Amino acid sequence: MIQLLYSMISAEMVLILTLLFNTPLRKLVIITLDRVKRGRGPIMLSTVAGTIVVVLLSNIYSMVKIQSRTKEAGAANPTDQVLMSKLMLEASLMGFLLFLALMIDRLHYYIRELRLLRTTMEAAKKQKRSFDDGKNGSGEELKALGEEIATLKAKMKKMESECETKAKEAKAAEGEAEAVRKQSEGFLLEYDRLLEDNQNLRNQLESIDQSSSQPDNTKNM
Repeated sequence: MIQLLYSMISAEMVLILTLLFNTPLRKLVIITLDRVKRGRGPIMLSTVAGTIVVVLLSNIYSMVKIQSRTKEAGAANPTDQVLMSKLMLEASLMGFLLFLALMIDRLHYYIRELRLLRTTMEAAKKQKRSFDDGKNGSGEELKALGEEIATLKAKMKKMESECETKAKEAKAAEGEAEAVRKQSEGFLLEYDRLLEDNQNLRNQLESIDQSSSQPDNTKNM
């Protein structure tokens, strides 16, 4: 499951980078996201997100149980330590996965709104030029058109500001992903070490059982 989460996070990071830069691939990604959000797409995405949230809450509940059991016992056994590390790593990855999915959704929304505003702006400019040439309209219509253009410019600036903010958040998310990756590598190393310690303890217990069973066999003879 950890490898699957890493793959999904990597794919989401690639999508975010694609949305941040104006390339032909960006248009393809936007068209794909538009199609995904139509029909049954939102239901499927909501189902997947809900499943991830349920698994995340289950992991958190298991972590709380292990922690309370450790407090009652006074010391954590190697098995609980291994499970705790694994659950913590999975919970961190799932939380970050959901965060990146939300970032992709918001970036896609703001990019679409910005494109619509630019299209409306271009249409308004063409209409204004036609009025300036004396083809249509009156002074009041020109004034109303100027006010509409000013409103659209304000909205466009607001959308550009929001897009820049989302871009900064995406870059911050990339930094967090790198930190999570390094942390997960540490967890995996700790996980391997704990497994090795657990195996050594089992071997010691088996040797103790064998040594204790040999005197019993001697007595029976």
